[in-house]
Amino acid sequence: MRSVTINRPFQGATMSEFIYLYRTNDAERRAAMSAEARQQSMQAWLEWMRDLEAKGHIKNPGNPLGTEGRVLRGKVKTVTDGPFVEMKDLVLGYSVIEAKDIDQAAELARGCPMLAGEGSVEVRPVAPM
Repeated sequence: MRSVTINRPFQGATMSEFIYLYRTNDAERRAAMSAEARQQSMQAWLEWMRDLEAKGHIKNPGNPLGTEGRVLRGKVKTVTDGPFVEMKDLVLGYSVIEAKDIDQAAELARGCPMLAGEGSVEVRPVAPM
């Protein structure tokens, strides 16, 4: 687990948690695997994440997800292998951010490097338990 220093300029303000799910298709993922593309992508991600952190929005920077997986379904708990061939896109990773509302969370996601290609960022509120 990584330790991250979090800047909190919004102290006193009510902030909610949101999760970003980073999605792309397999062809886009493969294209991003060249050494040059990886270097450019890593630089763009670092810049974007540092900006979010400096503004106090990073709750958990998250991690990339592997491409293998298993899906369990139904009462019988049938197990099928991933990566989820019935899906058109792959979830490559996630981050947890803090924002005043879902509109601000979506606005902050506009800077995500996934959006430079065919990728997408799904913004979902984390429901309180």
